[in-house]
Amino acid sequence: MKKRIAILGASGYTGAELVRLIASHPQMQIVALSADRKAGLEMAEVFPFLRHLSLPRLCKIDEIDFAKVDLAFCALPHATSQAVIKALPRDLKIVDLSADFRLRDVAEYEKWYGQPHAAPDLQSEAVYGLTEFYREDIRAARLCAGTGCNAATGQYAIRPLIEAGCIDLDDILLDLKCGVSGAGRSLKENLLHAELSEGTYAYSAGGKHRHLGEFDQEFSKIAGRPVLVQFTPHLAPMNRGILASVYVKGDAKTCWAALEARYALEPFIEVLPFGALPSTRDIRGSNLCHIGVVADRIPGRTLVVAVLDNLTKGSSGQAIQNANLMLGLEESAGLMLAPVFP
Repeated sequence: MKKRIAILGASGYTGAELVRLIASHPQMQIVALSADRKAGLEMAEVFPFLRHLSLPRLCKIDEIDFAKVDLAFCALPHATSQAVIKALPRDLKIVDLSADFRLRDVAEYEKWYGQPHAAPDLQSEAVYGLTEFYREDIRAARLCAGTGCNAATGQYAIRPLIEAGCIDLDDILLDLKCGVSGAGRSLKENLLHAELSEGTYAYSAGGKHRHLGEFDQEFSKIAGRPVLVQFTPHLAPMNRGILASVYVKGDAKTCWAALEARYALEPFIEVLPFGALPSTRDIRGSNLCHIGVVADRIPGRTLVVAVLDNLTKGSSGQAIQNANLMLGLEESAGLMLAPVFP
């Protein structure tokens, strides 16, 4: 019997990506789709590319009978998920794609997101959803908090290096190029075609990006002491994808070996041969992350480059990977689609 799935916030990009991926999942069936402002519409009216699928009509959240749902994906905006999830049945398995439960310390959430946490009682049971590093915790979880897409990309490149003790923890520079879909589907002037195409710019510079809260939390936990990275994202004129260039002090061959060893058995993380560098073109539409390592001309300096699709491995694909674990399914089920190229 297939697992019954509800998607809350199905009219956004991550909601549509969940539908696209679950459509080919052998053990999941979508039984409810919510989108409050578009309630009553067919999914094909909101996303014509899904027209071939037989899907429930969009509805409001309070119209869903959660007694007939095995797991709910919450693809709602930040600060909305806390209130919504707080009102859902306490025995319902939930994978939240927003930032609302990523930071274990509610004071850190208020610091980075500018408002008090609305569901602190639930925060203690939320498990951070970076699958490859929290697999067993996620398997036993009721509430899983999906990572930020930038945070996931940076962590895949850096975490094994901190674990192996092969880099200088006080000199980590993280430069990201991000696809525009990471900003969501709502209308914003800076995302208009004429404003964005043919140009690239840095944003949230100077240590202001909210995903720094995740880097601080996770890297400091591994190291056993505070670790602060310098992180600047750049908005690139591409729809999907993230490319992270990570500059560290450490021997390049040692860094490559640490990554290769850590990810050797992971189905979705590919460490390229030493000296090869990845491209966002090669992971588009997939749940894959590619990582490359090269030595700099300056002795003792190394460049690590990681790429993933922000909507798939950085969000909805990761969410399904975690849901598979929570539901007792094969972790890779529904996620082995090849990337779309060109």
